[in-house]
Amino acid sequence: MLLEVSDLRISYGDIRAVSGVGFALEKGELVSIIGANGAGKSSILGGIMGMVPVSRGSIRFKGLEINRLASFARARAGMRLVPERARVFPRLSVLENLMTGVYGLRKKIDVARRIAWLHDLFPILKERGGQPASTLSGGEQQQLAIARALISNPELLLVDEVSMGLMPKLVDQVFEMLAQLNREHGLTILLVEQNAMASLEISHRAYVLETGTCVFEGRAEDLLEDSKLKAAYLGE
Repeated sequence: MLLEVSDLRISYGDIRAVSGVGFALEKGELVSIIGANGAGKSSILGGIMGMVPVSRGSIRFKGLEINRLASFARARAGMRLVPERARVFPRLSVLENLMTGVYGLRKKIDVARRIAWLHDLFPILKERGGQPASTLSGGEQQQLAIARALISNPELLLVDEVSMGLMPKLVDQVFEMLAQLNREHGLTILLVEQNAMASLEISHRAYVLETGTCVFEGRAEDLLEDSKLKAAYLGE
């Protein structure tokens, strides 16, 4: 397994956000964690990246427990986070934003080749490379955030609420980009998303969270095709 999470518990003071959640990803999978706002989805990603304190549980990446590693060390190990609402640096140029993704990286990569590859994937980033990131649209900023995470050639991409604040047409485009990265480049992706239908359509497997607890795990197509499961977990 590339990533194994077991009995994960996260609290904010007296509020339990995540209660004993466990899941795993194999290399090359695209897996979704879905649920309503406040279900604990983003807290799980924060715990995996070391940005949120974990009160209990084990997180193993490539067979090694990483609970005690700092966030930057987890990034160096091969995982990257695409944060909610993109969070680009608005005053930096598009290219400068991209380059922040390699700061502190220890492994040697051909940065020029990675940028050329990313420009093929996201042509708008090449066209607007010298402009401040603040001039990009919401969808373009989301592309920049994904590209910034990809420039270091990670083994695992953690994606937090990629559809939030985007128009439906842009949501479709961003999800297709993620599907393409997984399908054509073999990138392992853990997708946390409130837009359940869109995320399930591109996922191999899914976990459903309710108030910090996993209430369903299985194939994404089972959730999409079974009317009882859809009624129970997707509100349809």
